[in-house]
Amino acid sequence: MRVMVMVKATSQSETGKMPSTELLAAMGKFNEELVKAGVMLAGEGLHPSSRGKRVQFSGSRRTVIDGPFAETKELVAGFWLWQVKSIEEAVEWVRRCPNPMEGESEIEIRPLLELADFGAECTPELQAQEERLRAEIEQAAKKSH
Repeated sequence: MRVMVMVKATSQSETGKMPSTELLAAMGKFNEELVKAGVMLAGEGLHPSSRGKRVQFSGSRRTVIDGPFAETKELVAGFWLWQVKSIEEAVEWVRRCPNPMEGESEIEIRPLLELADFGAECTPELQAQEERLRAEIEQAAKKSH
C-alpha cells in the first residue's frame, strides 16, 4: 500500500524558518533508513504558504487566491510518499522519525487511492490509460537521472 505522510506546518515553518543543521542531519539519517528499507518513494519540504497559490473552482469559474493561508494547522510543510505493507507499518516508521519541527508538531498519514478503490466507474479503458500514464512518468523519471 502507498501512503502520503504529511508534516503539518507550524507558525515557525510558515515564517520560512529553516531547520537546524542537527535536524537536517537527523532527517537525512532517517530518510536513508527509509530508502534502504525500500519504503521511501519520494519526499520533499515545501516553501511557506506565502509563496503558494490556491485555485478555487465553482462550476466553470476559477479564482486564484494568493498565500499566505490563515489556518496553519491545516497546511503541509513537507511530505513523503511511502510504500508499506500496512498503515500500522507507516505509523511505526513515523514513531521513529525525528521531531520535524522545533517544539510541538504533527505528522498525518493517509493511504493513497488505488485503481481498485474507484470500483466499476473506473472502466478497463480508464485503468489502461492510468497504467500507461504511470509507465510514461516512470520512463521520464529514468531519463532525467
